[in-house]
Amino acid sequence: MAEITEKTGPLARLVGLFLFIAFETGAYYLLKYLTSGLGMADQMQPENTIVSNWVKTVVFLLLHLALVVGAVLVLSNRLPRRYRGQVMGWFYLSLLLGFVLLIPLFG
Repeated sequence: MAEITEKTGPLARLVGLFLFIAFETGAYYLLKYLTSGLGMADQMQPENTIVSNWVKTVVFLLLHLALVVGAVLVLSNRLPRRYRGQVMGWFYLSLLLGFVLLIPLFG
C-alpha cells in the first residue's frame, strides 16, 4: 500500500520557526555562560595568541552540536509523524547557525 503523508501547514512551520529561535537563543546564552571562563577578553595585544580563543571556539561548537543532536533525537521520537519532516531542516539550519553564533560570542 502507498503511504499517505500529510503536509504540514504554514502555521506549523511558523510555530517551528518560533521554537527554533527560542531554542537557539536559550542554547546560545547557556553556552556563553558555560564557556565564559575560556579565552581572552582582550584580543588586541602584541603577544596575541589564537590558542586560548581556539579552545573556547571548539568547546562552544562541540557543546552546541551535542545540544542540537540531543534535541533532534528527542524530537524525532516525541513529535507526531506529520511534523517530523521539519526536524531535519531545522537541524541543518542549526548546524550553520552554530558558526554564525561565534560572531556575537567574541564580539
